[in-house]
Amino acid sequence: MSMNRSQIQQSLFTKQCLEFLGSSPTPFHAVANMQQQLLAAGFIALNESEAWQLQAGGRYFVCRNGSSIIAFVLGQNDSCSSGIRLVGAHTDSPCLKVKPLPELNRHGYCQLGVEVYGSALLNPWFDRDLSLAGKVSFLDKQGVLHSALVDFKRAIAVIPSLAIHLDRDANNNRSINPQTDIPPLISIADGRQDFRQLLTDELQASEPQLDIDKVLDFEISCYDTQPPALVGLKQEFLASARLDNLLSCYIGLQALLRADGQQSCVLVCNDHEEVGSASAAGAAGPMLAQVLERVYPNAEQRFRIFANSVLISADNAHALHPNYASRHDANHAPMLNAGAVIKVNHNQRYATNSDTAALIRQLASMDALPLQTFVTRTDMGCGSTIGPITAAELGIKTIDMGVPTFAMHSLRELAGVEDSFSFYRLLQRFFTN
Repeated sequence: MSMNRSQIQQSLFTKQCLEFLGSSPTPFHAVANMQQQLLAAGFIALNESEAWQLQAGGRYFVCRNGSSIIAFVLGQNDSCSSGIRLVGAHTDSPCLKVKPLPELNRHGYCQLGVEVYGSALLNPWFDRDLSLAGKVSFLDKQGVLHSALVDFKRAIAVIPSLAIHLDRDANNNRSINPQTDIPPLISIADGRQDFRQLLTDELQASEPQLDIDKVLDFEISCYDTQPPALVGLKQEFLASARLDNLLSCYIGLQALLRADGQQSCVLVCNDHEEVGSASAAGAAGPMLAQVLERVYPNAEQRFRIFANSVLISADNAHALHPNYASRHDANHAPMLNAGAVIKVNHNQRYATNSDTAALIRQLASMDALPLQTFVTRTDMGCGSTIGPITAAELGIKTIDMGVPTFAMHSLRELAGVEDSFSFYRLLQRFFTN
């Protein structure tokens, strides 16, 4: 069966999304991949420590910590009257991070000490083929400090489950102690393993041009080696690690790359959302405000621009799980492949208000794009996003939205193919309207 133009575009969009997710095992890798796409599209890299020479119509990006990125287009329209259109997402996901002194030699096995990052769903980490990736800081032979990304890519670790014969209550009442139950197994002990030497050897093998003398420190995470995939009888579902929230980063990036240059637009992808955003590179830090102050140095002008601006906080939404339907408010239970979700919480865990929701509904109607609404059950707690944080920091009108998802914070999450492309089309409209 032949495909129409929209189906061909969706198929290519999804294929490239899978590639992005699979090549972005950490926030550092995700930002590096986004930088490559921005450079290929003609965006200019800015350095925070240097003076900026910005021009109307210019396209720029700046990174911080290698794990947060802000890309922006200086549109031809008068920003004081039209404002700027912002999309915010986050690059981090719950995971297991290797401790600074991780070597554990116990009972003839070598294991790694790990720390749980964010509110990870721990059960899915057992019995998976795990690898390691992240950032390494090292001295070269001339004594100069550098950093580089490393990705082992192959499966080198596993967290074996305890056999049910030794834990008869495992299917009824199993709890996980993150200190004692999840250190990954990496080898039979054959002398004391030196993790820094392991990183040195891997980095030198993958980047032979590097002149490494000594690894001084690292930020390394475990990840599942199973690649992203389309699943379902009609391949209608997207299964992958880190959908929360690299899926929003990818969607926002593709929309920005196709902005027509009339409207000023910003994409901000912050690190550390999963642990509260309070960092130099997080949404509760000063990065976005500092960048916008440099883009619009006149305070009076900047405040006028902010007053006419809108931010979409793009983060995944909880889809109605057919096995646990009672965990949802029946009137606000999104389905997969039924449209992007407007997230509402009147206690300001989400920043949506009636004005911003109405604007998005108007934009969606222009392209006949479906929308859904999520409100958590009144007797359950509600998660939050960078939306309320950024809105409070800048005073910009904000809406929280995202793609409906199953198994959020699991090692492998599930979203709808049509929802991802529909949300991309909506952000395209947002950046160009």
